[in-house]
Amino acid sequence: MPKVALVETKPSRTNFAKEFDNAFEFDKYELCSDPTIKKVLKRDCDIDINVDDYDWIILVGSDALKYFTKINSVMEYSGKKVESKFLPVINPAMLAFKPEVRRTWEDSKKSIISYIRGEIEDVVIDESVAIGIQDTEKANEFIKKAIQHPNEYIALDSETTGLYPRDGYMLGISLCYDGVSGAYIDTECFDCETEALLRELFEKKIVVFHNAKFDMAFFEYHFNFKFPRFEDTMLLHYLIDENPGTHGLKQLAIKFTPYGDYEKPMYDWMDQYRKEHGILKGDFQWGSIPFDVMKTYAAMDALVTFILYEKFVKIKQNKKLLWVYENILIPGTRFLTDIQDNGVPFDRYRLEKAQNIMQDDIDAAIAKLYENPRVRKFEEIQGKEFNPNSTMQLRKLLFDFLGLNPTGKKTGTGADSTDAEVLKDLANQSDVPALILDIRQKSKIKNTYLDKIIPQLDRDSRLRTGFNLHSTTSGRLSSSGKLNMQQLPRDNPAVKGCIKAGPGHKIVAMDLTTAEVYVAAILARDEALMEVFKSGGNFHSTIAKKVFKLPCDVEDVAELYKDKRQAAKAVTFGIMYGESTAKISEQVTKDSGKYFSKGEAQEVINEYFKTFHKLRKWIDDNQKFIEHNGFIYSFFGRKRRLPNVNSEDKGIKSHSIRSGLNFLVQSAASDINLLGAIDMNEYIKAKNMKARIFALVHDSILAEVPEDEVDHYIEKLRYYVQMDRGVSIPGAPVGCDFEIVHDDYSAGKFEEYYGS
Repeated sequence: MPKVALVETKPSRTNFAKEFDNAFEFDKYELCSDPTIKKVLKRDCDIDINVDDYDWIILVGSDALKYFTKINSVMEYSGKKVESKFLPVINPAMLAFKPEVRRTWEDSKKSIISYIRGEIEDVVIDESVAIGIQDTEKANEFIKKAIQHPNEYIALDSETTGLYPRDGYMLGISLCYDGVSGAYIDTECFDCETEALLRELFEKKIVVFHNAKFDMAFFEYHFNFKFPRFEDTMLLHYLIDENPGTHGLKQLAIKFTPYGDYEKPMYDWMDQYRKEHGILKGDFQWGSIPFDVMKTYAAMDALVTFILYEKFVKIKQNKKLLWVYENILIPGTRFLTDIQDNGVPFDRYRLEKAQNIMQDDIDAAIAKLYENPRVRKFEEIQGKEFNPNSTMQLRKLLFDFLGLNPTGKKTGTGADSTDAEVLKDLANQSDVPALILDIRQKSKIKNTYLDKIIPQLDRDSRLRTGFNLHSTTSGRLSSSGKLNMQQLPRDNPAVKGCIKAGPGHKIVAMDLTTAEVYVAAILARDEALMEVFKSGGNFHSTIAKKVFKLPCDVEDVAELYKDKRQAAKAVTFGIMYGESTAKISEQVTKDSGKYFSKGEAQEVINEYFKTFHKLRKWIDDNQKFIEHNGFIYSFFGRKRRLPNVNSEDKGIKSHSIRSGLNFLVQSAASDINLLGAIDMNEYIKAKNMKARIFALVHDSILAEVPEDEVDHYIEKLRYYVQMDRGVSIPGAPVGCDFEIVHDDYSAGKFEEYYGS
């Protein structure tokens, strides 16, 4: 038997021999021999091991993996060989509080045992597997073989110099048609015949991408290629495992194919190149990579995508998930490609003006802080100028010098937090936290948004950023890239006011109103709750009148019974998010300005469920289903897997159940919005309208619309969003609020604040 060592971070009670089924013998080591150290740093490591004495070294957890290699993610490499003899694995102790990793542990254990027994042979990646083509004749011949091959599908990938089509060009394309080998073809060798053959190939075959939205945008922008039928292994894996951060091609190649981390040699070359030339990671240009270095990595991308497709396509046997894939994810990919290309319309002059005004505001806020007598006294004692960006100095000022009571919120290291939420609470005790918070908020708007948007605008003054279908467990869209549209500052119009329609156009924003409660009423078949929507009055006032049996008209509730309206509102949303009585008590107190006890919160909840008793039953039934089964399906067929309902930690278990319940309403409401936007976009293209949807932000659909199309656009968008897709109240479609129909997204507040 080979000689094996096992390394964990510090001494533990884990019986690793038992965990590995006593399949092999090993010597056990710890990075740090002191079990009392909470977080082991490199300086704490006193391990004494000669790695050359061992054939295999099992590294338990991320600390051990990072100590012996440059790799940080043990989840990604768990059970796979790294650098000839290291076998990383997650810590089996995690299983007690994170049951969702059991599959990873079992697969990793099986793999490690197989490695040690010599049952897994290294796969050699040579020119028979990864082909590089720079000759036009060879390129055309390879594409012809792909066209003639009996497989209905091919895998396709691109290597580019940028993340957006307008910011870069295509270095080469990767193609696999047989699942045996892939080819990387340099675009420099393309001729007219090459492009004609590729058009024929893409029309004849199903084209499989990994992240189709990215690749199609480049192929369409630079070559005008079309893809009548396409598949996406990233989205197929999203159906298999909806957790974000698990869908990268590298991760999936390591987990599901024999080729492992095939891209590592190229990234090692890049590290060495940057080191030799003094180039920062963010400044590295992919065009600097020689063809001979790039070809293996690029060709393998296509081959691995092909292999993954053959594995993942089986998920289509689940009819619910198949419906989601064919009716939401694939059409959603085409929709997001369109809206990303439409771009967010910005007014460059307003951006520059807001940038200057915001800097003046920051300077004024800083001056006001330094004029504060308490801050000046603190500086005298410290003997140096106070730096509000220094967390250490800020803690000293707030808690030691001013004597403010910490909120109880801690950082990851256990220190008192000084984040925005904490500063807001501390402002009740002193004016200093409010001054610091004001500086932070204004600085964030300028630094995070205004300063970064201006240099990233395209020549048409539009900013083209990313939207993602696969980054949330609920299915809500996320945004990333040049600008996160989901995180635009809400209260300050500096950024939203710079999103401005061109001459003769309007910004039209449609918001879904109380959509999640609407969905819950339908799913629960609660006639009383559905009646609230049918009545057509102010929703929260109507709820308060029903629950508290108030003796006034609905329109008078907000004025006469403000606290009860706030209580009804807090309970309504609290129920959807599984909030505790303590949280509801806190929320009502904050919203109404009047103390609302936990006892009062519980009374309101009791009255609420007396009024809407079918909602109560629906909640109870679904919580039991989630607890017993560890998963739940949304109305439209999305699956939410919740293995942590089996956790021994009651907090983790209850959070998992609440997440599942929230998923049911949030996912369906989000899909109503997305499906409406997809259909509206198709209508716009079919009718050759000039309106352009450019973003989905939370429950809003944003578009730039010519003034003569505004009424028609609103009519049709309302029609598509309110279309009965099986989750609709007869006579009371989901609410669509077109509050913003204006020249800019702030609805004129920019001019109110900063002038015309």
